[in-house]
Amino acid sequence: MQEETARSAIDTFISAFNASDDSYVTALLSQALTSDVVFWGPLGRSEGIAAVERFVLDIRRHPAGTGTMVRCSAVDMPDEWARYQWVFSTPDGGPRLTGTDVVHLRRSLIDQVIVFAGEIEPSAS
Repeated sequence: MQEETARSAIDTFISAFNASDDSYVTALLSQALTSDVVFWGPLGRSEGIAAVERFVLDIRRHPAGTGTMVRCSAVDMPDEWARYQWVFSTPDGGPRLTGTDVVHLRRSLIDQVIVFAGEIEPSAS
């Protein structure tokens, strides 16, 4: 049951990247995130839905064109933390980015997001 709740919040969060119009982004994020969400993204730490909305809108306005964000793994959830992998692809074979997000849930909503973009290189032993 807990994984189902996390999956729902995560998929709603991801759907904000794919909204048919920018005007739907805030409503989708509000359904998935707490108002005081802490977002650890590529540009550092920010707080609140408005900060996450700016990030999502920036991704939606990718120079290569409007892309598509999809969750490409199951949701792995030990206790209140969950992780999943994602892929962002731009149209016509443009740039493709992959990564893993780690999220913390509080009362069925995401209150922390940590974005790890790109692949982890194997260690040189």
